[in-house]
Amino acid sequence: MALSMETQLQSIFEDVVKTEMIEEAFAGMFLDTPENERTKLISCLGAFRQYWGTLPQDSHEQCMQWIVRFVHSQHSPKRISFLYDCLAMAVETSLLPPRLVCVALISSDSLEWERTRLWALTFKLIRKIIGGVDYKGVRDLLKAVLDKIQTIPITVSSAILKQLLAAREVVEYILDRNACLLPAYFAVTEIRKLYPEGQLSHWLLGSLISDFVDSFRPTARINSICGRCSLLPVVNNSGAICNSWKLDPTTLRFPLRGMLPYDKDLFEPQTGLLRYVLEQPYSREMVCNMLGLNKQTLNIAQQKQRCPVLEEQLVDLVVYAMERSETEEHFDADIGGTSQLLWQHLSSQLIFFVLFQFASFPHMVLSLHQKLAGRGLIKGRDHLMWVLLQFISGSIQKNALADFLPVMKLFDLLYPEKECIPVPDISKPQSTHSFAMTCIWIHLNRKAQNDNSKLQIPIPHSLKLHHEFLQQSVRNKTLGMTDYKIALLCNAYSTNSDCFSLPMGVLVETIYGNGSMRINLPGTSCMASGSVTPLPMNLLDSLTVHAKMSLIHSIATRVIKLAHAKSSLALAPALVETYSRLLVYMEIESLGIKGFISQLLPNVFKSHAWGILHTLLEMFSYRMHHIQPHYRVQLLSHLHSLAAVPQTNQNQLHLCVESTALRLITALGSSEVQPQFTRFLNDPKTVLSAESEELNRALILTLARATHVTDFFTGSDSIQGTWCKDILQTIMGFTPHNWASHTLSCFPAPLQAFFKQNNVPQESRFNLKKNVEEEYRKWKSMANENDIITHFSMQGSPPLFLCLLWKMLLETDRINQIGFRVLERIGARALVAHVRTFADFLVYEFSTSAGGQQLNKCIEILNDMVWKYNIVTLDRLILCLAMRSHEGNEAQVCYFIIQLLLLKPNDFRNRVNDFVKENAPEHWLQSDWHNKHMNYHKKYPEKLYFEGLAEQVSPPLQLQTQYLPIYFGNVCLRFLPVFDIVIHRFLELLPVSKSLETLLDHLGGLYKFHDRPVTYLYNTLHYYERHLRDRTNLKRKLVHAIMSSLKDNRTPGWCLSETYIKFGMNPREDNVWIPDDTYYCKLIGRLVDTMAGKSPGPFPNCDWRFNEFPNPAAHALHVTCVELMALAVPGKDVGNALLNVVLKRENITAWMNAIGLVITALPEPYWIVLHDRIVSVLSSPALTSEREWAGNPFALLDFTACHQSYSEMNCSYVLALTHAVWHHSSIGQLSLIPKFLSETLKPIVQTEFQLLYVYHLVGPFLQRFQQERTRCMLEIGVAFYEMLQAVDQHSQHLSYMDPICDFLYHIKYMYTGDSVKEQVEKIIMTLRPAMKLRLRFITHSSMIETSSSAAAAAAAAASSAASASSSGTPQPPPSSLSSSNTAASPPSSSSQHTPI
Repeated sequence: MALSMETQLQSIFEDVVKTEMIEEAFAGMFLDTPENERTKLISCLGAFRQYWGTLPQDSHEQCMQWIVRFVHSQHSPKRISFLYDCLAMAVETSLLPPRLVCVALISSDSLEWERTRLWALTFKLIRKIIGGVDYKGVRDLLKAVLDKIQTIPITVSSAILKQLLAAREVVEYILDRNACLLPAYFAVTEIRKLYPEGQLSHWLLGSLISDFVDSFRPTARINSICGRCSLLPVVNNSGAICNSWKLDPTTLRFPLRGMLPYDKDLFEPQTGLLRYVLEQPYSREMVCNMLGLNKQTLNIAQQKQRCPVLEEQLVDLVVYAMERSETEEHFDADIGGTSQLLWQHLSSQLIFFVLFQFASFPHMVLSLHQKLAGRGLIKGRDHLMWVLLQFISGSIQKNALADFLPVMKLFDLLYPEKECIPVPDISKPQSTHSFAMTCIWIHLNRKAQNDNSKLQIPIPHSLKLHHEFLQQSVRNKTLGMTDYKIALLCNAYSTNSDCFSLPMGVLVETIYGNGSMRINLPGTSCMASGSVTPLPMNLLDSLTVHAKMSLIHSIATRVIKLAHAKSSLALAPALVETYSRLLVYMEIESLGIKGFISQLLPNVFKSHAWGILHTLLEMFSYRMHHIQPHYRVQLLSHLHSLAAVPQTNQNQLHLCVESTALRLITALGSSEVQPQFTRFLNDPKTVLSAESEELNRALILTLARATHVTDFFTGSDSIQGTWCKDILQTIMGFTPHNWASHTLSCFPAPLQAFFKQNNVPQESRFNLKKNVEEEYRKWKSMANENDIITHFSMQGSPPLFLCLLWKMLLETDRINQIGFRVLERIGARALVAHVRTFADFLVYEFSTSAGGQQLNKCIEILNDMVWKYNIVTLDRLILCLAMRSHEGNEAQVCYFIIQLLLLKPNDFRNRVNDFVKENAPEHWLQSDWHNKHMNYHKKYPEKLYFEGLAEQVSPPLQLQTQYLPIYFGNVCLRFLPVFDIVIHRFLELLPVSKSLETLLDHLGGLYKFHDRPVTYLYNTLHYYERHLRDRTNLKRKLVHAIMSSLKDNRTPGWCLSETYIKFGMNPREDNVWIPDDTYYCKLIGRLVDTMAGKSPGPFPNCDWRFNEFPNPAAHALHVTCVELMALAVPGKDVGNALLNVVLKRENITAWMNAIGLVITALPEPYWIVLHDRIVSVLSSPALTSEREWAGNPFALLDFTACHQSYSEMNCSYVLALTHAVWHHSSIGQLSLIPKFLSETLKPIVQTEFQLLYVYHLVGPFLQRFQQERTRCMLEIGVAFYEMLQAVDQHSQHLSYMDPICDFLYHIKYMYTGDSVKEQVEKIIMTLRPAMKLRLRFITHSSMIETSSSAAAAAAAAASSAASASSSGTPQPPPSSLSSSNTAASPPSSSSQHTPI
């Protein structure tokens, strides 16, 4: 076959180019007449057409390649020219497809620049026929032509330049936007692949390429966020977990879409951003999220994810800490300064990232040496060595000695002393840092001895005194706790078990308590080991991570051992408190909180050691800080499974399990709820309670608050298709219930709709009353004691027993012994249902009581049931009452009962006042908590087993109840999460506002012990914004009550600004304080300074490990929002005032960043005012009348350049501010944009400037929409075309068609693909011809009939030397081409940057 093809083709073509001998002898002297030429051409084509018709499709390419080889083997330019004419005519007469010819020509090996004549003729032919090639073919040809041009060397003779330029003409034609052979977007993609940012194009192409790439700068600008490189997140704020902050883990660049010529700063590594995040305490998760680092790969050796850029930033941060230590005025090696917090945080970060192998220790130490060399920074050297010692002591046993030896190079650099360094005062905690270098040497030496290594290093002379001191101390067998000698020994010898066991043994013994000593704990017959003083934080901070791990390991092992042994003796208070303190260290997470949740708890549970289980839950409730949300939700799921076990059906343990679960649920952060609960969508039962209606209601309230604060449901009216649906349906299956209309009205609309659809019929009060009367009759008429007990405690009998006890007390003032027996038999778990019906019954009783004497009697009985008879605890009863769903008058009665229970008798008020007066919340600084705790319980003993009732019955019963150990809890602390709920319920019902103020006056002091007082205020003011708008007094009261409870325990200025305290707390209604602009400026300035790390900062320094917030910026943001929401000013006015804040010129983006953070963290009325700003800018003369602004709109909208040249206008300022706000917005807030575009902006947009402004506003956020809400992205895509249509109809002339079309192609290839093709096609068909021509590839349609004028314009641009009948004018891709050739596929995830 191959032979016959060649033979046949040869006979066709050689015939035509055959010449006589004489013609060859006198080459160039003979000329064919045009007729002659034409005849030859026609006969040649005729023969070829016949042959081509017989060829199978799959041989076409081979045939074409042979023809090109044949042409290129000719030496006579005349022959080549003639054969090329043949090919051109074959293409013109549609015999050969132009793409096939062009590809064969350009890919021929014989096409070399040295054969200048062939080069010129070839490119002339390509130029002539390329107009018929489909646009994807043109794209491939452009790439091939550019590759060919690359083969031309830098210097060539000027004589051949003219011929070489033929190739440039082809490129010029392809890039000609009027010829429109392909989307210019395709062309720029190929060009940028070949010539990336900063690389010059080939000299032959001159400025052609750079001018073409420059024409895409406007498109790149439309897709860029103004000042993006200066925008910073608040770590652990909800917005910080979104995709806005992702960086490429190898280059630290932003992941930009498309091969566009973005501004230079967007291509730079974002070291500032990563460095800022790394500097923030508790930022590990965010760093991993930003860089896409995955902790799970720790055990998979092949997948070590070393991240050199992260390593470099950690090193730079250490250098920065060294500089801070050098310049700090108050730097004292013994006390440490503000840099002390930085060092503490650094050591935690370093251990984490090196441990998970994202950074390499030896590399970092060498890099540090390099960066510190010659700097003379030595004040912070001990701290640096302390940080390195943390890692070395913990990992030297598992790694090679060589990995750690570079530390000695650092030693030589930082310890230049020739004489011995004196031993520091070991009564000060900083002495452990001074010894760090000596400890490192001891660990290295120990490793060298164990490995029998030749790398042993003699002790450096300068460390001799330190070393001798440690050796003497280790020989001394009696160690006291008065100084830091124990810590020094633990740190130096933690890898040497012979020397380590003594100091560690002393620490452990101190907290375990001597076996012979016993102490009492609250409750009856509960004894514990005798040690009550925990290890102080200073001492724990002075231990290396390795020593802390040993300590926490021995504590956990001991607890598990005691659990297995079922010891009747409770753990020593010192041990429990010390264990709690150790759990605060993130760097020992695997043995710390992770071990606590996944090993210790299950082990204790398996051993049925209920006392220890109770202890662990108490620790979690009252002593834990910054526990990652997945651990908290895991514990919640443990608790729900625990609740179903028969052994936990015991008053004290059941109460503890429910209280802990309630705390866990209500304390979930708004941004934590969705990510945590979506992990359980396959089995939502595990995180829900099968029987506790109160816990499930609390979860729904948390869900409502979280979805409101994060704007999750914004713009949607149903929960269909969301992660909440399964959770809500499962809850309604477990504990069907209703919500009162005043509570429901606060829920986000989709949740309201769900509960209206799933309405549960409620028992009428008439029925309840009837049933109680019926049961009471039975109680009175039954004679046999056993029958009575069986009947009333039987499973499945109506849960009305507390109602009966109430009636007994009302009628007879006493309860008999049988009543006590029934209560005991019912059991803790079943009793909750009785409390629930009792709560409803109470409301009906109080509603119908005649008032006066009878009312007082009712109150007295109710209080007796709580305080005298101990039938039900106050916190449970109040929780049940607060969670019932009464309407109108009954709801008011219910809240009235709550108020009476809390305030009428002195019992609870006295407990609260005494507890608040005697105690402080800073448990980590206390050594005498246990004594205060015991004194309080002696004064106000907790009675959880109906003791009061047992004493009152006749004859009195002697109870032998074994209490579980109580180390931290009491009724006041248990009541706090219930109080949170009570306040919210009272806020929902307008008539009870005054009662709420009274409650806050009397019990507000409890908030001194709240884990998250500011967060609670923030959530409350945010969630109830609509309810509190006009109740400014109540708002102020709430803020005042909670903040003033903390005044004795916080440094002044920690939260509210001085101005607010002075004027905002003023309760006069006739003279409401309206803040001026200076106030807002100062408030935002506080946040700007905090985020810039100004020292000293606007807020007092504190230990972030025990703070409500994880870092200064998170604290600053929340207190700012609380203050703004507390103002007696409408949200709209506050929002406008924030947008008007006068910005400082030198760091304007930092101010915009702060405004963006604050405004997006406030409720909708505050940030929606930005939409009005945008509307007023769009309607301003600068954008509506194009004569107003003579320049280029892209220059007008380039905020950074305008700002630097002092020429920014309002429109660019609003653009930059909008970008800052939207960059920090949650996806819920952003999801209002499509509606805003189509309903508000579309009717206004009529000019090109307005259209470009809208594209600039929204363009940069398409990437987030694509990742988080695809539906919104598609709606925006269509809205962009609809606006273009309006502008096209309103404008006579369009000056910026190319940037507009480039942007629309970018959207198609990077985001929407063909998803919006149908809607868009209809719009494109209505546009003006020139625009239609440019957009024809979006519709893949050759049927777009451009009007004659557009065709003429295209023809003129594409005119060639050929005659009018030649095919040089651009043709739309012929309709015969299969759609697979012409249809552009939507971008696949793997090839986002390359239009396919």
